Amino acid sequence: MAKIFITGSSTGLGALAAKDLIAMGNEVYLHARNEKRAQDALNENPQAKGVVIGDLADLEQVKHVAKQVNELGQMDVVIENAGVDSSDSKLTARVNVEAPYLLTALIKKPKRIIYVDSGMHKGAMLDINNLETNLSYSSSKMALMLLTEYVARKWPEVIVNAVDPGWVPTRMGGPAANDDLRGGYAGQVWLATSNAPQALKSGNCYYHLKLEDYDKRADDPDLQQQLINKLESLTGVKLN
Repeated sequence: MAKIFITGSSTGLGALAAKDLIAMGNEVYLHARNEKRAQDALNENPQAKGVVIGDLADLEQVKHVAKQVNELGQMDVVIENAGVDSSDSKLTARVNVEAPYLLTALIKKPKRIIYVDSGMHKGAMLDINNLETNLSYSSSKMALMLLTEYVARKWPEVIVNAVDPGWVPTRMGGPAANDDLRGGYAGQVWLATSNAPQALKSGNCYYHLKLEDYDKRADDPDLQQQLINKLESLTGVKLN
């Protein structure tokens, strides 16, 4: 049994992954933006151990989320699932990049970290110097892939991977999405719990339980460091 924290788990892929993980006997803690969404999360997964509350668009609230998680004790797994698809660059940067960075930096190191990325990161333009003013959804996922590879490289004692859920019919994906919904969250569940040799490797990206090629710019240590320096500047928190 693992102790697992999932961001953005009041609905969508986060809630579905939580449901499977709870059914497997794991101790799962949910996350919601506010009190109302927290109740929605518990209605969806009443057997969850609890809900951590905080708006990931507000950096002070993100810090409080990390504090709440640490007060629950050491997590075995953190799934960075929360994300937005918005034309607002600042909101996109805060939720999709800065919040995962802050939570990674501030939550006590788990055994495994899973970042929910997107295949749309491949080839995306990334203007690191202007992260909060010039960032699309695709660009934010390129940044998240860089963060994944940086953390995997810097923390060899932690198993760190990314998951591309595909275009699945969630609230974010919309009804036109044509990928398999079950496949969209099965990778998170597998990476969180499996002791298969492949699941114990770090620095990979998966699509529906299969290894997926990712944009190899993410392996560039210089580009990784540029992003980390920018995130440190934006958040005031260093990732050690």
